Amino acid sequence: MATTATKPRMRWLKSFGFQVIAGLLAGLVLGFIARNQGPEHWLNPLFTGVGDTYVQILRLLIPVLVFTAVVSSVTKLREVTGAARLAGATIMWFLITAFFSVLIGIAVAVIFQPGIGSGVTPDAAANAPSHTGSWLGFIKSVIPANILGLTASTAASGSIRLNFNVLQILALSLAFGIAALKAEKSAEPFLRFSESLLSVVQVVLWWIIRLAPIGTAALIAHAVSSYGWEALGSLSKFALAIYLGLALVLFVLYPLVLLYARIPVMGFYRRVWPVTSLGFATRSSMGVMPVNQQIVTEKMGVSAPYAAFALPLGATTKMDGCAAIYPAVAAIFIAQFYNIPLDATHYLLIVLVAVLGSAATAGTTGATVMLTLTLSTLGLPLAGVGLLLSVEPIIDMGRTAVNVTGQALVAAVVAKRNNLLDEDIWEKGLDLSSPTPSSTAFSAESTPAESTPVLKPAN
Repeated sequence: MATTATKPRMRWLKSFGFQVIAGLLAGLVLGFIARNQGPEHWLNPLFTGVGDTYVQILRLLIPVLVFTAVVSSVTKLREVTGAARLAGATIMWFLITAFFSVLIGIAVAVIFQPGIGSGVTPDAAANAPSHTGSWLGFIKSVIPANILGLTASTAASGSIRLNFNVLQILALSLAFGIAALKAEKSAEPFLRFSESLLSVVQVVLWWIIRLAPIGTAALIAHAVSSYGWEALGSLSKFALAIYLGLALVLFVLYPLVLLYARIPVMGFYRRVWPVTSLGFATRSSMGVMPVNQQIVTEKMGVSAPYAAFALPLGATTKMDGCAAIYPAVAAIFIAQFYNIPLDATHYLLIVLVAVLGSAATAGTTGATVMLTLTLSTLGLPLAGVGLLLSVEPIIDMGRTAVNVTGQALVAAVVAKRNNLLDEDIWEKGLDLSSPTPSSTAFSAESTPAESTPVLKPAN
Protein backbone atom coordinates (compact mmCIF):
# COMPACT_ATOMS: atom_id res chain seq x y z
CA MET A 1 0.00 0.00 0.00
CA ALA A 2 2.81 2.40 0.76
CA THR A 3 4.30 1.81 -2.65
CA THR A 4 0.96 2.39 -4.36
CA ALA A 5 0.36 5.59 -2.40
CA THR A 6 3.81 6.87 -3.22
CA LYS A 7 3.52 6.48 -6.97
CA PRO A 8 0.95 9.26 -7.56
CA ARG A 9 2.97 11.64 -5.42
CA MET A 10 6.14 10.88 -7.37
CA ARG A 11 4.62 11.26 -10.84
CA TRP A 12 5.41 14.97 -10.85
CA LEU A 13 9.11 14.04 -10.95
CA LYS A 14 8.52 12.77 -14.49
CA SER A 15 6.58 15.89 -15.45
CA PHE A 16 8.00 17.76 -18.44
CA GLY A 17 7.21 21.06 -16.72
CA PHE A 18 9.05 20.01 -13.58
CA GLN A 19 12.05 18.89 -15.62
CA VAL A 20 12.22 22.27 -17.38
CA ILE A 21 12.03 24.05 -14.01
CA ALA A 22 14.81 21.80 -12.69
CA GLY A 23 16.91 22.67 -15.73
CA LEU A 24 16.23 26.37 -15.17
CA LEU A 25 17.30 26.22 -11.53
CA ALA A 26 20.35 24.11 -12.33
CA GLY A 27 21.35 26.64 -14.99
CA LEU A 28 21.09 29.51 -12.51
CA VAL A 29 23.29 27.70 -9.97
CA LEU A 30 25.89 26.62 -12.53
CA GLY A 31 25.88 30.08 -14.12
CA PHE A 32 26.66 31.84 -10.85
CA ILE A 33 29.38 29.28 -10.08
CA ALA A 34 31.01 29.87 -13.46
CA ARG A 35 30.72 33.65 -13.11
CA ASN A 36 32.45 33.60 -9.73
CA GLN A 37 35.25 31.49 -11.22
CA GLY A 38 35.89 34.00 -14.02
CA PRO A 39 35.42 34.04 -17.82
CA GLU A 40 38.25 31.53 -18.39
CA HIS A 41 36.56 28.80 -16.38
CA TRP A 42 36.03 25.57 -18.32
CA LEU A 43 32.26 25.66 -17.69
CA ASN A 44 31.73 28.72 -19.90
CA PRO A 45 32.63 27.12 -23.25
CA LEU A 46 30.64 24.06 -22.19
CA PHE A 47 27.52 26.19 -21.61
CA THR A 48 28.00 27.96 -24.93
CA GLY A 49 28.52 24.76 -26.88
CA VAL A 50 25.61 22.83 -25.37
CA GLY A 51 23.22 25.81 -25.52
CA ASP A 52 24.06 26.76 -29.10
CA THR A 53 23.79 23.13 -30.18
CA TYR A 54 20.35 22.77 -28.64
CA VAL A 55 19.03 25.94 -30.31
CA GLN A 56 20.47 24.71 -33.60
CA ILE A 57 18.70 21.36 -33.18
CA LEU A 58 15.44 23.13 -32.31
CA ARG A 59 15.67 25.17 -35.49
CA LEU A 60 16.63 22.16 -37.59
CA LEU A 61 13.10 20.86 -38.13
CA ILE A 62 11.35 24.20 -38.50
CA PRO A 63 11.40 24.51 -42.34
CA VAL A 64 10.13 20.98 -43.02
CA LEU A 65 7.70 21.12 -40.08
CA VAL A 66 6.15 24.39 -41.22
CA PHE A 67 5.89 23.25 -44.83
CA THR A 68 4.41 19.80 -44.23
CA ALA A 69 2.12 20.88 -41.39
CA VAL A 70 0.71 23.89 -43.22
CA VAL A 71 0.26 22.01 -46.52
CA SER A 72 -1.55 19.20 -44.72
CA SER A 73 -3.71 21.55 -42.68
CA VAL A 74 -4.66 23.70 -45.68
CA THR A 75 -5.78 20.67 -47.66
CA LYS A 76 -7.65 19.29 -44.67
CA LEU A 77 -9.41 22.61 -44.23
CA ARG A 78 -11.21 22.04 -47.52
CA GLU A 79 -13.69 20.06 -45.41
CA VAL A 80 -14.25 23.00 -43.09
CA THR A 81 -17.08 25.48 -43.37
CA GLY A 82 -15.69 28.87 -42.48
CA ALA A 83 -11.92 28.18 -42.74
CA ALA A 84 -11.38 31.77 -43.89
CA ARG A 85 -13.28 32.95 -40.84
CA LEU A 86 -10.88 30.99 -38.61
CA ALA A 87 -7.90 32.68 -40.22
CA GLY A 88 -9.57 36.06 -39.82
CA ALA A 89 -10.34 35.40 -36.16
CA THR A 90 -6.71 34.42 -35.53
CA ILE A 91 -5.38 37.60 -37.08
CA MET A 92 -8.00 39.67 -35.25
CA TRP A 93 -6.84 38.33 -31.88
CA PHE A 94 -3.22 38.96 -32.88
CA LEU A 95 -4.17 42.61 -33.46
CA ILE A 96 -6.28 42.93 -30.29
CA THR A 97 -3.58 41.64 -27.96
CA ALA A 98 -0.91 43.69 -29.76
CA PHE A 99 -3.04 46.83 -29.38
CA PHE A 100 -3.47 46.47 -25.62
CA SER A 101 0.17 45.38 -25.20
CA VAL A 102 1.49 48.53 -26.84
CA LEU A 103 -0.85 50.65 -24.71
CA ILE A 104 0.65 49.00 -21.64
CA GLY A 105 4.15 49.70 -22.95
CA ILE A 106 3.35 53.38 -23.54
CA ALA A 107 1.78 53.74 -20.10
CA VAL A 108 4.78 52.15 -18.37
CA ALA A 109 7.26 54.36 -20.23
CA VAL A 110 5.32 57.57 -19.63
CA ILE A 111 4.89 56.88 -15.90
CA PHE A 112 8.28 55.26 -15.24
CA GLN A 113 10.30 57.68 -17.48
CA PRO A 114 13.27 55.35 -18.06
CA GLY A 115 15.12 57.85 -20.29
CA ILE A 116 15.39 60.51 -17.61
CA GLY A 117 18.39 60.14 -15.33
CA SER A 118 19.35 56.79 -16.81
CA GLY A 119 23.09 57.44 -16.49
CA VAL A 120 23.92 56.09 -19.96
CA THR A 121 26.23 58.31 -22.01
CA PRO A 122 25.73 59.44 -25.64
CA ASP A 123 28.93 57.59 -26.58
CA ALA A 124 26.99 54.33 -26.51
CA ALA A 125 25.00 55.52 -29.52
CA ALA A 126 28.07 54.87 -31.68
CA ASN A 127 27.06 51.20 -31.75
CA ALA A 128 24.50 51.66 -34.49
CA PRO A 129 22.42 48.67 -35.58
CA SER A 130 23.51 46.83 -38.73
CA HIS A 131 19.91 46.35 -39.92
CA THR A 132 17.02 48.77 -40.01
CA GLY A 133 13.37 48.08 -40.57
CA SER A 134 11.22 49.44 -43.39
CA TRP A 135 7.77 48.78 -44.78
CA LEU A 136 9.27 48.04 -48.20
CA GLY A 137 11.65 45.58 -46.58
CA PHE A 138 8.72 43.79 -44.98
CA ILE A 139 6.92 43.45 -48.31
CA LYS A 140 10.08 42.09 -49.91
CA SER A 141 10.59 39.65 -47.03
CA VAL A 142 7.23 37.99 -47.72
CA ILE A 143 8.05 37.25 -51.36
CA PRO A 144 10.13 34.04 -51.53
CA ALA A 145 13.63 34.54 -52.89
CA ASN A 146 13.91 30.83 -53.74
CA ILE A 147 11.93 27.62 -53.40
CA LEU A 148 13.59 26.76 -50.08
CA GLY A 149 13.08 30.15 -48.42
CA LEU A 150 16.82 30.42 -47.81
CA THR A 151 18.82 33.60 -47.35
CA ALA A 152 22.61 33.96 -47.20
CA SER A 153 24.79 36.36 -45.24
CA THR A 154 28.54 36.84 -44.96
CA ALA A 155 30.04 36.70 -41.48
CA ALA A 156 32.90 38.89 -40.30
CA SER A 157 35.25 35.92 -40.73
CA GLY A 158 34.36 35.71 -44.41
CA SER A 159 32.28 32.55 -44.08
CA ILE A 160 28.84 32.34 -45.68
CA ARG A 161 25.92 31.61 -43.38
CA LEU A 162 22.61 30.21 -44.66
CA ASN A 163 19.37 31.03 -42.86
CA PHE A 164 15.75 30.25 -43.62
CA ASN A 165 13.05 32.90 -43.79
CA VAL A 166 10.06 31.36 -42.05
CA LEU A 167 7.64 33.95 -43.41
CA GLN A 168 8.65 32.96 -46.93
CA ILE A 169 8.32 29.25 -46.11
CA LEU A 170 4.87 29.97 -44.70
CA ALA A 171 3.87 31.79 -47.90
CA LEU A 172 5.22 28.92 -50.02
CA SER A 173 3.44 26.24 -48.01
CA LEU A 174 0.15 28.12 -48.18
CA ALA A 175 0.56 28.44 -51.95
CA PHE A 176 1.38 24.72 -52.34
CA GLY A 177 -1.54 23.73 -50.12
CA ILE A 178 -3.99 25.82 -52.15
CA ALA A 179 -2.49 24.49 -55.39
CA ALA A 180 -2.95 20.92 -54.13
CA LEU A 181 -6.63 21.69 -53.57
CA LYS A 182 -6.93 22.93 -57.15
CA ALA A 183 -5.05 19.91 -58.54
CA GLU A 184 -7.51 17.52 -56.82
CA LYS A 185 -6.81 13.80 -57.47
CA SER A 186 -3.46 14.33 -59.19
CA ALA A 187 -2.15 15.90 -55.97
CA GLU A 188 -2.96 12.87 -53.80
CA PRO A 189 0.57 11.34 -53.99
CA PHE A 190 2.07 14.69 -52.98
CA LEU A 191 -0.35 14.99 -50.05
CA ARG A 192 0.34 11.43 -48.86
CA PHE A 193 4.08 12.14 -48.98
CA SER A 194 3.62 15.37 -47.00
CA GLU A 195 1.57 13.60 -44.34
CA SER A 196 4.04 10.71 -44.12
CA LEU A 197 6.96 13.10 -43.79
CA LEU A 198 5.06 15.01 -41.13
CA SER A 199 4.68 11.82 -39.08
CA VAL A 200 8.43 11.16 -39.27
CA VAL A 201 9.22 14.75 -38.32
CA GLN A 202 6.94 14.41 -35.31
CA VAL A 203 8.93 11.44 -33.95
CA VAL A 204 12.22 13.32 -34.32
CA LEU A 205 10.57 16.33 -32.71
CA TRP A 206 9.75 14.19 -29.69
CA TRP A 207 13.42 13.32 -29.29
CA ILE A 208 14.32 17.01 -29.39
CA ILE A 209 11.65 17.95 -26.87
CA ARG A 210 13.06 15.45 -24.38
CA LEU A 211 16.38 17.36 -24.48
CA ALA A 212 14.71 20.63 -23.42
CA PRO A 213 15.75 20.48 -19.71
CA ILE A 214 19.41 20.06 -20.68
CA GLY A 215 19.23 22.83 -23.27
CA THR A 216 17.47 25.14 -20.82
CA ALA A 217 20.12 24.57 -18.15
CA ALA A 218 22.96 25.34 -20.57
CA LEU A 219 21.32 28.46 -22.03
CA ILE A 220 20.42 29.96 -18.65
CA ALA A 221 23.87 29.16 -17.27
CA HIS A 222 25.46 30.88 -20.27
CA ALA A 223 23.29 33.99 -19.82
CA VAL A 224 24.07 34.26 -16.11
CA SER A 225 27.81 33.63 -16.47
CA SER A 226 28.18 35.99 -19.45
CA TYR A 227 26.02 38.94 -18.37
CA GLY A 228 24.95 38.73 -14.74
CA TRP A 229 23.37 41.75 -13.09
CA GLU A 230 26.39 43.93 -13.82
CA ALA A 231 25.45 44.13 -17.50
CA LEU A 232 22.37 46.20 -16.60
CA GLY A 233 24.55 49.01 -15.34
CA SER A 234 23.19 52.45 -16.17
CA LEU A 235 20.29 50.94 -18.12
CA SER A 236 18.74 49.18 -15.14
CA LYS A 237 15.81 51.61 -15.13
CA PHE A 238 15.10 50.86 -18.78
CA ALA A 239 15.36 47.08 -18.25
CA LEU A 240 13.05 47.27 -15.25
CA ALA A 241 10.51 49.24 -17.29
CA ILE A 242 10.61 46.60 -20.02
CA TYR A 243 10.12 43.74 -17.57
CA LEU A 244 7.34 45.61 -15.79
CA GLY A 245 5.51 46.00 -19.11
CA LEU A 246 6.09 42.35 -19.98
CA ALA A 247 4.81 41.26 -16.56
CA LEU A 248 1.63 43.33 -16.98
CA VAL A 249 0.97 41.70 -20.35
CA LEU A 250 1.74 38.21 -19.09
CA PHE A 251 -0.08 38.37 -15.76
CA VAL A 252 -2.83 40.95 -16.33
CA LEU A 253 -3.73 41.25 -20.02
CA TYR A 254 -3.48 37.55 -20.90
CA PRO A 255 -5.53 36.39 -17.88
CA LEU A 256 -8.25 38.89 -18.81
CA VAL A 257 -8.33 37.47 -22.33
CA LEU A 258 -8.53 33.94 -20.93
CA LEU A 259 -11.39 34.90 -18.63
CA TYR A 260 -13.23 36.47 -21.56
CA ALA A 261 -12.83 33.23 -23.52
CA ARG A 262 -13.86 31.19 -20.45
CA ILE A 263 -10.56 29.33 -20.32
CA PRO A 264 -9.22 28.50 -16.82
CA VAL A 265 -6.35 30.90 -16.18
CA MET A 266 -4.24 28.69 -13.94
CA GLY A 267 -4.96 25.68 -16.14
CA PHE A 268 -3.61 27.55 -19.16
CA TYR A 269 -0.45 28.70 -17.40
CA ARG A 270 0.24 25.24 -16.02
CA ARG A 271 0.08 23.82 -19.52
CA VAL A 272 1.99 26.60 -21.26
CA TRP A 273 4.79 26.82 -18.67
CA PRO A 274 7.26 24.60 -20.62
CA VAL A 275 6.78 26.87 -23.64
CA THR A 276 7.23 30.08 -21.63
CA SER A 277 10.35 28.87 -19.84
CA LEU A 278 11.88 27.46 -23.00
CA GLY A 279 11.24 30.74 -24.81
CA PHE A 280 12.93 32.58 -21.94
CA ALA A 281 15.98 30.35 -22.19
CA THR A 282 16.35 30.02 -25.97
CA ARG A 283 15.32 33.57 -26.99
CA SER A 284 13.89 32.10 -30.20
CA SER A 285 10.18 32.09 -31.03
CA MET A 286 10.80 29.92 -34.07
CA GLY A 287 13.00 27.55 -32.12
CA VAL A 288 10.21 27.03 -29.58
CA MET A 289 7.45 26.77 -32.20
CA PRO A 290 7.56 22.95 -32.53
CA VAL A 291 7.25 22.56 -28.75
CA ASN A 292 4.51 25.19 -28.65
CA GLN A 293 2.54 23.33 -31.30
CA GLN A 294 2.95 20.07 -29.39
CA ILE A 295 1.73 21.62 -26.14
CA VAL A 296 -1.37 23.32 -27.56
CA THR A 297 -2.49 20.15 -29.32
CA GLU A 298 -1.63 17.50 -26.72
CA LYS A 299 -2.11 19.46 -23.48
CA MET A 300 -4.73 22.06 -24.40
CA GLY A 301 -6.74 20.06 -26.93
CA VAL A 302 -6.52 22.60 -29.75
CA SER A 303 -7.45 21.03 -33.08
CA ALA A 304 -4.27 19.81 -34.79
CA PRO A 305 -5.11 21.16 -38.28
CA TYR A 306 -5.88 24.60 -36.84
CA ALA A 307 -2.75 24.57 -34.63
CA ALA A 308 -0.66 23.68 -37.70
CA PHE A 309 -1.88 26.93 -39.24
CA ALA A 310 -1.98 29.24 -36.21
CA LEU A 311 1.35 28.45 -34.55
CA PRO A 312 3.66 28.95 -37.58
CA LEU A 313 1.77 32.15 -38.39
CA GLY A 314 2.01 33.32 -34.79
CA ALA A 315 5.72 32.55 -34.55
CA THR A 316 6.35 35.03 -37.37
CA THR A 317 3.79 37.74 -36.68
CA LYS A 318 2.56 37.45 -33.07
CA MET A 319 5.22 39.18 -30.95
CA ASP A 320 3.76 41.22 -28.10
CA GLY A 321 7.15 41.39 -26.40
CA CYS A 322 9.35 42.32 -29.36
CA ALA A 323 6.87 44.28 -31.45
CA ALA A 324 4.67 46.01 -28.84
CA ILE A 325 6.19 46.41 -25.36
CA TYR A 326 9.82 46.82 -26.41
CA PRO A 327 9.50 49.38 -29.24
CA ALA A 328 7.00 51.44 -27.22
CA VAL A 329 9.21 51.67 -24.11
CA ALA A 330 12.43 52.00 -26.13
CA ALA A 331 11.11 54.75 -28.42
CA ILE A 332 9.89 56.81 -25.46
CA PHE A 333 13.21 56.16 -23.68
CA ILE A 334 15.12 57.53 -26.68
CA ALA A 335 12.83 60.57 -26.92
CA GLN A 336 13.33 61.27 -23.22
CA PHE A 337 17.10 60.75 -23.49
CA TYR A 338 17.44 63.24 -26.36
CA ASN A 339 14.88 65.59 -24.73
CA ILE A 340 12.50 65.34 -27.69
CA PRO A 341 8.88 66.03 -26.70
CA LEU A 342 6.23 63.60 -27.89
CA ASP A 343 2.62 64.51 -28.51
CA ALA A 344 -0.56 62.50 -29.08
CA THR A 345 0.32 61.98 -32.76
CA HIS A 346 3.60 60.28 -31.82
CA TYR A 347 1.85 57.93 -29.42
CA LEU A 348 -0.75 57.10 -32.05
CA LEU A 349 2.04 56.28 -34.52
CA ILE A 350 3.66 53.98 -31.96
CA VAL A 351 0.37 52.11 -31.63
CA LEU A 352 -0.12 51.86 -35.40
CA VAL A 353 3.42 50.60 -36.05
CA ALA A 354 3.17 48.03 -33.26
CA VAL A 355 -0.22 46.71 -34.36
CA LEU A 356 0.41 46.68 -38.10
CA GLY A 357 4.16 46.19 -38.35
CA SER A 358 5.02 43.23 -36.12
CA ALA A 359 5.37 40.96 -39.15
CA ALA A 360 8.15 43.25 -40.37
CA THR A 361 10.44 41.53 -37.85
CA ALA A 362 10.01 38.12 -39.47
CA GLY A 363 13.17 36.70 -40.98
CA THR A 364 15.29 39.63 -39.85
CA THR A 365 16.87 40.73 -36.58
CA GLY A 366 13.71 40.81 -34.55
CA ALA A 367 13.14 43.55 -32.00
CA THR A 368 16.00 45.76 -33.21
CA VAL A 369 14.44 45.99 -36.67
CA MET A 370 11.03 46.71 -35.12
CA LEU A 371 12.54 49.49 -33.02
CA THR A 372 14.27 51.12 -36.01
CA LEU A 373 10.99 50.92 -37.94
CA THR A 374 9.24 52.69 -35.06
CA LEU A 375 11.94 55.34 -34.71
CA SER A 376 12.02 56.12 -38.42
CA THR A 377 8.22 56.45 -38.47
CA LEU A 378 8.34 58.85 -35.50
CA GLY A 379 11.33 60.78 -36.82
CA LEU A 380 13.46 59.95 -33.79
CA PRO A 381 17.27 59.48 -34.08
CA LEU A 382 18.19 55.93 -35.13
CA ALA A 383 21.49 56.35 -33.31
CA GLY A 384 19.53 55.92 -30.11
CA VAL A 385 19.29 52.20 -30.78
CA GLY A 386 22.96 51.88 -29.88
CA LEU A 387 22.17 53.11 -26.38
CA LEU A 388 20.22 49.94 -25.64
CA LEU A 389 22.34 47.20 -27.21
CA SER A 390 24.26 46.39 -24.04
CA VAL A 391 21.16 44.98 -22.33
CA GLU A 392 19.68 43.39 -25.46
CA PRO A 393 20.39 39.74 -24.47
CA ILE A 394 18.92 40.19 -20.98
CA ILE A 395 15.64 41.81 -22.01
CA ASP A 396 15.31 39.55 -25.05
CA MET A 397 14.76 36.60 -22.72
CA GLY A 398 11.64 38.17 -21.24
CA ARG A 399 10.39 39.41 -24.60
CA THR A 400 10.56 35.95 -26.14
CA ALA A 401 8.81 34.35 -23.16
CA VAL A 402 5.88 36.73 -23.67
CA ASN A 403 5.92 36.18 -27.44
CA VAL A 404 5.56 32.40 -27.29
CA THR A 405 3.00 32.53 -24.48
CA GLY A 406 0.88 34.93 -26.52
CA GLN A 407 1.07 32.64 -29.54
CA ALA A 408 -0.31 29.73 -27.51
CA LEU A 409 -2.91 32.04 -25.96
CA VAL A 410 -4.42 33.12 -29.28
CA ALA A 411 -4.51 29.53 -30.57
CA ALA A 412 -6.37 28.41 -27.44
CA VAL A 413 -8.79 31.36 -27.46
CA VAL A 414 -9.73 31.00 -31.13
CA ALA A 415 -10.08 27.23 -30.74
CA LYS A 416 -12.29 27.64 -27.68
CA ARG A 417 -14.55 30.21 -29.33
CA ASN A 418 -14.95 28.06 -32.47
CA ASN A 419 -15.55 24.67 -30.84
CA LEU A 420 -12.09 23.43 -31.85
CA LEU A 421 -10.83 22.73 -28.33
CA ASP A 422 -11.26 19.16 -27.15
CA GLU A 423 -12.37 19.27 -23.52
CA ASP A 424 -11.28 15.68 -22.90
CA ILE A 425 -7.70 16.44 -24.00
CA TRP A 426 -7.78 19.62 -21.92
CA GLU A 427 -8.73 17.68 -18.81
CA LYS A 428 -6.05 15.06 -19.45
CA GLY A 429 -3.59 17.93 -19.81
CA LEU A 430 -3.85 18.46 -16.06
CA ASP A 431 -1.51 15.49 -15.87
CA LEU A 432 1.54 17.47 -16.88
CA SER A 433 3.69 14.49 -17.66
CA SER A 434 6.01 14.63 -20.63
CA PRO A 435 4.37 15.23 -24.00
CA THR A 436 3.83 11.95 -25.80
CA PRO A 437 4.66 11.41 -29.46
CA SER A 438 1.17 10.26 -30.38
CA SER A 439 0.63 9.59 -34.05
CA THR A 440 -2.00 12.31 -34.24
CA ALA A 441 -0.12 15.17 -32.66
CA PHE A 442 0.31 17.14 -35.86
CA SER A 443 -1.49 14.95 -38.32
CA ALA A 444 -4.15 16.53 -40.50
CA GLU A 445 -5.45 13.02 -41.16
CA SER A 446 -6.58 12.34 -37.60
CA THR A 447 -10.19 11.33 -37.19
CA PRO A 448 -12.55 12.86 -34.65
CA ALA A 449 -12.86 9.64 -32.67
CA GLU A 450 -9.11 9.23 -32.39
CA SER A 451 -7.87 12.72 -31.55
CA THR A 452 -9.33 16.15 -32.15
CA PRO A 453 -12.92 17.20 -32.81
CA VAL A 454 -14.28 17.79 -36.28
CA LEU A 455 -13.64 21.34 -37.43
CA LYS A 456 -16.91 23.19 -37.50
CA PRO A 457 -18.19 26.71 -37.06
CA ALA A 458 -19.22 27.93 -33.64
CA ASN A 459 -22.88 27.79 -32.87
